[in-house]
Amino acid sequence: MGVFTFFDRALLALGNVLFLIGVLLIIGPQKTYNFFTRPTKRRGSICFVFGVTLILMKWTFLGFIIESLGIVGLFGDFFGIIVQFLRSMPIIGPILSNPVIAPFIDKIAGIRVLPV
Repeated sequence: MGVFTFFDRALLALGNVLFLIGVLLIIGPQKTYNFFTRPTKRRGSICFVFGVTLILMKWTFLGFIIESLGIVGLFGDFFGIIVQFLRSMPIIGPILSNPVIAPFIDKIAGIRVLPV
């Protein structure tokens, strides 16, 4: 909602809080702590926290961009799984599986296609 309302600071901050609460409720506090403090996820965690801080300091657009980079750093490993799930959906699946579009989507998501 914060993006749809032209980067409203309050809605972006609320979305960040709800996102973190959702992660806590889904995987638990100990696993959440372990996930965000892994050495491989450290850059993403720093960018995410710095982006949230910038949003709270009224630098909403720059904070959103940096926060987005942090989210990609944190959850970039899951993009392949998300694409495979979307390909199983009725309307989106055929579009993502189109031979013209599929190689680009696979490259963006980091999916390795084995040669036949």
